[in-house]
Amino acid sequence: MNPLRCIDAHTHVFPEEIVGNRERFARHDSWFSQLYTDPKAKLVTAENLIESMDAAGIDHSVICGFPWRSQSLSNVHNEYMVDACRRYSDRLSWLAIVSTDLTSNYETMTNDLFDRGASGIGEINADAQEFELERADHLSDVLAVCRERGKPIMFHVSEPLGHQYPGKGRSTPVRFLQLVAANPEVTFVAAHWGGGLPFYELMPEVRSQCANVVYDSAASTYLYDEQIFRSVIDVVGSGRVLFGSDYPVLRQEPFKRKALSVAWRDEAERDSVMFKNAARLFRIELKEGELS
Repeated sequence: MNPLRCIDAHTHVFPEEIVGNRERFARHDSWFSQLYTDPKAKLVTAENLIESMDAAGIDHSVICGFPWRSQSLSNVHNEYMVDACRRYSDRLSWLAIVSTDLTSNYETMTNDLFDRGASGIGEINADAQEFELERADHLSDVLAVCRERGKPIMFHVSEPLGHQYPGKGRSTPVRFLQLVAANPEVTFVAAHWGGGLPFYELMPEVRSQCANVVYDSAASTYLYDEQIFRSVIDVVGSGRVLFGSDYPVLRQEPFKRKALSVAWRDEAERDSVMFKNAARLFRIELKEGELS
């Protein structure tokens, strides 16, 4: 196979202020407290991510922040990601955080975030941000702007079965699908393999509703073995799957090696998942000739 380009479509970074003072921020956000009170839970900066990318041979990463309940904290995080992408413009793209505590101006705010360079919105987490996923009324304007401007929106989706873990939540496929079905012209990224939603696409009505849903592989090894790549691609096709690590939840280098161990049918299939789909979806500029 030819040398591989790679885009990690799902990573998380935090401002130095949060990395160095997690206890203070845990007092202001219950979901952050649940995930990061334990000092063993990794928090990383953009610089840490760049070091990881260099070690793993990853060309570009899409960075997310954290699904803060407060828009003021979201604004701080958004500003950090704007600055990180300015400093590493050839290595990073960002997804903007939108919270639930505003009463108006979601349309204006979303347009402003896109004008400032956001490649999309996400990772939205209904449990963290305390709203009912299937009745996300506050997101109607956000979804409308995503549709109008052709930008994707990423949602945390979790499995209805299996073991419990911090951050799993109740954002299961049946709830996520209701949101998708109500917004058929919006492009959704369903994180964590959509909590198993791809397998329900064997049902024709679900397949039709999910035409604009893309699945990422974030946190795969906490949930599935590496056969998940082959299994999902066989159901939905390689054009709707993104390589994403959820770094620092997973280390990029070993997870990339696991992904490359998949029984790819050919280079075209591999390259679609490993970088081409993300480049198109998030409008990541690659050198001329990289995309066919």
